[in-house]
Amino acid sequence: MVATFYISNFIVKSRLFIHVFSLPFLFFFNYNTYPVNKKITVIGAGNVGATTAELIARDGFTDVVLFDMHEGIAKGKALDIMEACPLWSSPASVTGTASFADTADSDIVIITAGFPRKPGMSRDDLLHANADVIKEVTEGTVRHSPDSIIIVVTNPMDIMAYTALQVSRFDYRRIIGMGGVLDSARFRTFVALEFGVSPQDIEALVLGGHGDQMVPMPRFTTVKGIPITELLDANDINRIIERTRNGGAEIVSLLKTGSAFYAPAAATVQMVRSILFDEKRLLPCSAYLEGEYGIAGIFVGVPVILGRNGVENIITLELTKEEKAMFDRSVSAVRAMIDTLNPA
Repeated sequence: MVATFYISNFIVKSRLFIHVFSLPFLFFFNYNTYPVNKKITVIGAGNVGATTAELIARDGFTDVVLFDMHEGIAKGKALDIMEACPLWSSPASVTGTASFADTADSDIVIITAGFPRKPGMSRDDLLHANADVIKEVTEGTVRHSPDSIIIVVTNPMDIMAYTALQVSRFDYRRIIGMGGVLDSARFRTFVALEFGVSPQDIEALVLGGHGDQMVPMPRFTTVKGIPITELLDANDINRIIERTRNGGAEIVSLLKTGSAFYAPAAATVQMVRSILFDEKRLLPCSAYLEGEYGIAGIFVGVPVILGRNGVENIITLELTKEEKAMFDRSVSAVRAMIDTLNPA
């Protein structure tokens, strides 16, 4: 009887130890591999598209199709990323293609295809050229992935998201523009540099169109919970805001022959994670408004909750008179470009 008791007690404790010890590993395993049966297509194998595919493959949480009209570029970059997967201990498969058929049944389609921004060129200059690209690739992908969620990265992003909605005829909650996540990350970076602290301790919010009329929100931007309006004077805040608004142009002027791609790719992957893992992250994204903020019928950057269904909720903030005026100006700039693209 005594021996039986000790043996039973040992078995119970051993099982408890194994269970407790294995919990962190089970969480890591499930979190990193659960959606691996999902499929993401990245349209455009340029710097942004290829880097987005690389980050997804490195994390290993789903398979990736890298599409480009130049088949060799898509296949070559996909193969290069695939050959790195063993070094990252990633189970992801990466396929390069120039055929829309290979993108079939994608859960998320990320559109990065388009003409790059050159020195002296605004996002608005890209309007007509990239609209034609968006129409073509949206038609091609939605034909094969009618249940997908589309993340638009191509500039001018808010108008390209609107174009993708018109072409796809998807539920508007399944079309999302990336810009707000990127703009807020830049704002966080410049605030962190100002204070000499880790950007992890900075939370920032940028509203409005992803362009020169974007609206960084200092009242909602904090250093470890403290609003920057309590830490900096107006001149310093305005200087940081202007650098945020010109963040993309600053990189273009430095590179001379290209534009930003690391941060845009990382911003896109943050959105992908929130959707695939149904994380319900509150992120600033370009979403289609139907009366929120007094605006209807266009895409513009606002705080949204991203989950498995795409935009699951739009958070409406109480804006001051000055904030609302800047937001409305930004909205007007977006609407003017839509009117230019689609004259009555």
